[in-house]
Amino acid sequence: MFEGNPLILAIVGGVFILLGIAGIFWGWREERRLFEKLAAQRDLREFSLKHVESPQPGALKTGGWIAIALGVVILAVGVAIWWAGRS
Repeated sequence: MFEGNPLILAIVGGVFILLGIAGIFWGWREERRLFEKLAAQRDLREFSLKHVESPQPGALKTGGWIAIALGVVILAVGVAIWWAGRS
């Protein structure tokens, strides 16, 4: 059967879930900051011609959801292995 400790899989899954949540919140914060900068500009053409030095908020949020999904799967596998090993 499984020779390792299934608790390690559960911990890794939990870390992925936490990182995913952090990525989603970071994306929301960056999106809000970007829209506030847009709203403060008098001429949007000037703003759109400049290079914005920030990660794309949509990519951060998408990566966060992917990390959460992976974390849930890894956590479920760890719990399933632990549950099967109890018998």
